[in-house]
Amino acid sequence: MEVSVVVPTYRRTDYLEKCLDALKQQLKPAKQVIVTVRETDQETWAFLDRYPRGSLPLDLVCVEVPGVIAALDRGFSRASGEIIAMIDDDAQAFPDWIQRLEVHYQSNPRIGAVGGKDWIYDNGEPQPGNPQPVVGRLQWFGRPIGNHSLGFGEAREVDILKGVNMSFRKQAIGDLTFDPRLLGTGAQVHFEMSFCLALKRAGWRIIYDPNIAVNHYRAQRYDEDQRHTFIAEADYNQVYNETLAVLDHLWMPQRFAFLLWAVLIGTRSARGVVQTLRFLPQEQQWAIARLQSSLRGRWDAWRAWHRDPQTPTGATIYQG
Repeated sequence: MEVSVVVPTYRRTDYLEKCLDALKQQLKPAKQVIVTVRETDQETWAFLDRYPRGSLPLDLVCVEVPGVIAALDRGFSRASGEIIAMIDDDAQAFPDWIQRLEVHYQSNPRIGAVGGKDWIYDNGEPQPGNPQPVVGRLQWFGRPIGNHSLGFGEAREVDILKGVNMSFRKQAIGDLTFDPRLLGTGAQVHFEMSFCLALKRAGWRIIYDPNIAVNHYRAQRYDEDQRHTFIAEADYNQVYNETLAVLDHLWMPQRFAFLLWAVLIGTRSARGVVQTLRFLPQEQQWAIARLQSSLRGRWDAWRAWHRDPQTPTGATIYQG
């Protein structure tokens, strides 16, 4: 099967160089490596002009609109392979990355998406974490579970993949595009949740295999979303985006259970009352600020969804 790889990038040329170098080392070469570059990103254009591409089949795409959603829509529409894989510019794929992706698609025609594990590094140091058996699931009441960097064991079916290391069967995508309602000027957090859940609703299987791996050297983001730092706008955006994706996917009784859980309990990254009380002793006023931004994100997303529930469509319905 032919594989197109999409690499969205913005002003991170040192990381991009290593990402492209790793794609040169694939045991199964990509048919096409699409790098999407912002029109105004002169630094990256200059780098790509001098990059020694060798046999790497680079295809450069200019993007006029800020944000990863616009970049991916342009990149995916350009892809000609039967499989469209995505990797972040600050990640480096293991040599068997494409090879392992292909094996899953060949094993079952109902598999519409495959992703894997990202081994996280901050400032060059590997980040410890306890292995987690549950990865990429959406619980019945709408609580999303990630843990893609902490998965272990055999391949298994999931609901959600992580954008740094995911792929799709082009046939399954059909006319589906990334959700334009999502907020953010750069990362647009949770963009992959809406996309993956749309494929699930169309009847496709989504596979997570921790043996399909990339090293993820988490780099600076050039937008309001800064890792490890609380910024109210970024917090609001990611909660808003998550809420829209979940509301799209659940049935009405589940939606009310989700909103009740979200307000009363929540998670570390999308706070409810219980999580706020948990972190209040160490975070003090910042815990209250996080609660406020999370509740605003939940409320505004609910109002937007209720006013105009534009559930993403376009994925090809699986005909088994």
